Amino acid sequence: MPPLNTDVPAHVIDPAGGCPHALNARLRAQGAVAEVVLPGGVPGAVVLGHDALKDFLGHPDVAKDARHFPALHDGTIAPDWPLRVFANAQGMHTADGADHRRLRSLVGNAFTARQVERLRPRIEELTAALLDGLGRAADEAPDGVADLRTHFALPLPMSVICELLGVDPEHRGRLHHLSNTVIIATDTTPAEAMAAVRELVELMGTIAAARRANPGEDLTSALIAAREGDGDRLSEAELIGTMRLMLVAGHETTLNLISNAVRALCTHRDQLALVQEGKATWSDVVDETLRFDGPVSWFPFRYPTRDLTVDGTVIPKGTPVLAGYTAAGRDEAFHGPDADRFDITRPTAARNLSFGHGAHYCVGAPLARLEATIALERLFTRYPDLDLAVPEPELPHQRSFIGNSVQALPVRPQPVRPQPVRPAGG
Repeated sequence: MPPLNTDVPAHVIDPAGGCPHALNARLRAQGAVAEVVLPGGVPGAVVLGHDALKDFLGHPDVAKDARHFPALHDGTIAPDWPLRVFANAQGMHTADGADHRRLRSLVGNAFTARQVERLRPRIEELTAALLDGLGRAADEAPDGVADLRTHFALPLPMSVICELLGVDPEHRGRLHHLSNTVIIATDTTPAEAMAAVRELVELMGTIAAARRANPGEDLTSALIAAREGDGDRLSEAELIGTMRLMLVAGHETTLNLISNAVRALCTHRDQLALVQEGKATWSDVVDETLRFDGPVSWFPFRYPTRDLTVDGTVIPKGTPVLAGYTAAGRDEAFHGPDADRFDITRPTAARNLSFGHGAHYCVGAPLARLEATIALERLFTRYPDLDLAVPEPELPHQRSFIGNSVQALPVRPQPVRPQPVRPAGG
């Protein structure tokens, strides 16, 4: 790929990732588009500015199908390149035009606002049970601390999406491990990534076979049964790809969204007070978290189908481009000079791009919003004094440049009780 028309050296992406905000600010100060070197030495680009990213995501000359990425097919890139999983997956997230519309229509009806609202009672029921479990875990710990990700932020969206897909409970722990290895943990070795991809595909095939043998009122059964007007079903690769997308996007991003919102509220108690006093809503919290510290940082891939000028920078045809969601979220040119401040009353927060834009806008956005608003409201109603158990800067960040959150979130649901003072010499 020829270099971008910039005098700024390409940024070499660290596969281990880390908190993205300082890097985003440095790169964004140099322009809305940055040249990068992807893991494996593959040249690419990232779009960082809000307006530039919005235009790029909706541009008619930007594709998702990897046939527009010549280096992937001509021997330039090694067969075991870990990021091939993003390019080679088959499903609506890597399809364009009529193929994309066909695949999206098969799942879209399950995620309309009306259909998602029907899930509210079940989400509320799961939330209540998980909050009971979080409290028990803290009570049983000597220091009164429990990991909110393990006991609450992960099992809530994982349970909901698995119930929607008809995934039996015994598979859920392994599915999270594999999806995290394949999609989130970008510091894995090629061998580890390829092995996880194979196992994930095999497990999805096992789940699909179970639903073929015993169809139910679930999305996987509906996808298997769905036919187009000409009688064609989804291919096996399309079915597995769609299931994998629903599973990963249906829980990893919401896990990070809930975790990041809790971190932000615990370290900005004035903002938490606004909601608790009825001066703002939990939806405001979700919108501002998506903007301020979104669950996905730099997401692969899109490909210009011709040399494309984005905010004055030419991105050559066929370049693998990352969508810089966390960078756009703190773009001062759009969100104001205080874009680094968490402010749930910010008027531009709802216009964040964390769920994408255009034809590929996240189909599961209504579900993620509902899960997060219920989770946060019930969490802080049950435990209004909930706080982080360690200083926020000491929390280990996800080892990823794609996912954006922490690896663990130790919290203390109940305030520390003062120990009784015993009389001297008693």
